[in-house]
Amino acid sequence: MCWFCGNDIEGSVYRNTTCDNCGKDVKVCMNCKFYEPGAHWDCRETISEPVREKERANFCDYFVYVNRQPGTGSTSKQERARDSFNSLFGDE
Repeated sequence: MCWFCGNDIEGSVYRNTTCDNCGKDVKVCMNCKFYEPGAHWDCRETISEPVREKERANFCDYFVYVNRQPGTGSTSKQERARDSFNSLFGDE
């Protein structure tokens, strides 16, 4: 299921897979079973560096696709602002 619009995703998910309905990337943190806001770098896996853009396709080796309801697990406006601020000053 697409993290953005809820459209069913059929077949395998690759880095270049996009949703047929809204065109958003599918291999993103928002669609990963390890994504958890509030965890270290918002990931339950022990990743070596943060994925800054969680709504864009990435090369994470730990990615495991999960059917997540749209809007669940997404970061709040405050969390995105805090993360942007912290990235300006190198505070990870």
